[in-house]
Amino acid sequence: MTCAARPAALALAALPLLATPAASAGTPLPTEEQPFTSYAPAQTPDGVPGARRSLALFEAIDRLPVAEEHRAGYQRTLYKHWNRGLSASDGCNTCKEVILSEAVEAPSVAAGCKLTGGSWRSAYDNFVVSDAGELDVDHFVPLAEVYDSEQTPWSAERREAYANDQDSPDTLIAVSAASNRSKSDKDPAQWMPTDGEYHCTYAATWVATKLRWDLAVDDAERQALLGTAEDCSGTTVTYEPAA
Repeated sequence: MTCAARPAALALAALPLLATPAASAGTPLPTEEQPFTSYAPAQTPDGVPGARRSLALFEAIDRLPVAEEHRAGYQRTLYKHWNRGLSASDGCNTCKEVILSEAVEAPSVAAGCKLTGGSWRSAYDNFVVSDAGELDVDHFVPLAEVYDSEQTPWSAERREAYANDQDSPDTLIAVSAASNRSKSDKDPAQWMPTDGEYHCTYAATWVATKLRWDLAVDDAERQALLGTAEDCSGTTVTYEPAA
């Protein structure tokens, strides 16, 4: 099923978040990374890890620092996934634990976390999926976008923590493989879900995830989020800063 690695050729065509590139998982962090220029002072979220915040969408967007993206040196292997998940004894990695947690109708679970049956609603396209093998678990803010948006280079431990984050309901989401690969590594200036009813929730979740992990936005991304927010009166962003 799609929680396993897929061929590197497919990984080049899209952002299949359940794929592992051909490079070794032990690929070191590049020693030289292209600097980037901040257009606004960094604004870290108020509060400390564990302090939950709720803000109106416009206010939440205003709390995001604005900076140029910096892709040079990015490799998916910098973000170790999938790890053993929340329960080391259940035989399911993070990916499959997310799939299980988001099932509308629970699947049967056999040895090795083999899933059969069950059903899911894919939020991006509002499709009902009845085969876990047709799901991808998407990093809501794609790993490449996270790398672009890190205000200072993260440690390997923080990158692994993001890539397997189940402490927030927002970081990871099970969606149809087709919708995830359409999204690829695009930000809201480049891609939005085909289900227009989900746009406000999508924007709020994107912003919440960036605030949780203290990530920047570029100018085009910010403008796209503000444009979406115009149609999202009353939408609230709730997040908890990551440790």
